[in-house]
Amino acid sequence: MKPSLLVLIPLKDASRASVEAVFNVVHAPDVTQRAAAIAAQGETIRAVLTNGTTGLTAAEIDHMPQLEFVSALGAGYENLAVDHARSRDIVLVNGSGTNDHCVADHAFALLLAVVRDVPQLDQAARQGVSRDTLPMRPNVSGKRLGIVGLGNIGEKVARRGAGFDMEIAYHNRKPREGSPLRYFDSVQGLAHWCDFLVVATPGGAGTRHLIGKAVLDALGPDGFVVNVSRGSVVDTAALADALATGAIAGAGLDVYEGEPHPPEALLMLRNVVLTPHVGDRSPEAITASVDNFLSNARRHFAGEAVLTPI
Repeated sequence: MKPSLLVLIPLKDASRASVEAVFNVVHAPDVTQRAAAIAAQGETIRAVLTNGTTGLTAAEIDHMPQLEFVSALGAGYENLAVDHARSRDIVLVNGSGTNDHCVADHAFALLLAVVRDVPQLDQAARQGVSRDTLPMRPNVSGKRLGIVGLGNIGEKVARRGAGFDMEIAYHNRKPREGSPLRYFDSVQGLAHWCDFLVVATPGGAGTRHLIGKAVLDALGPDGFVVNVSRGSVVDTAALADALATGAIAGAGLDVYEGEPHPPEALLMLRNVVLTPHVGDRSPEAITASVDNFLSNARRHFAGEAVLTPI
């Protein structure tokens, strides 16, 4: 008999079919369905599939007495009650490594778009504006790239930066063993050094508003910031003020506080490029993430060690 799985996130048809081949699926991808599903079927649920943004609360875990396996589809798990789950000996996994290339690609897409002013130039071209009337934009190649969070994604951002002949440095809580890149022990110091600051650190309470006024002031009027991590990492009010006053040159954001609704303070600014949290989404990345979830689940229910434990 297939174990029961509560799915708290939207799944495309192909992904859902793959999951339903292994589990009896209870699909509850919105708040109302979620509460109803847990109330009605929580007693039978043995596994949960969620993501870092959607999470899973301690109270919800307590309503599922048979729960033994929880997976975050992507790498993040900031809204998952990890300690509470561990107190129940629930096995926790994530999708580490499955969408890193996709997110790193998107980080550079945002960086190129905002530095080279691609959205505005697209509109100018459609309107027949002569290039001679437009301001020239800076190079991306040959500049200094600072990375906040040299994990799997940050490392791939660094590789792409190397292809642009960039000088690269990073900030982590501690230096990454074996990395040849320059290390800064403060985000502010890194921001003062670099031209472009790419944020790829995990979300959660420990990094909330890590990128605030002091960091943006250090980045300076010629600096650009890109965020592909979590919206909570960047102080929206400080960023909006920095963009509006010219304290920094521009920003590219795939994530922002208040998702899915972009902050009103940013919408009228021409020096910010926004995308709706799609940096981790591609057919290849979703397939890899679902395959990783299923591999972990099969191993767990067969009594084997999982591949990507939290």
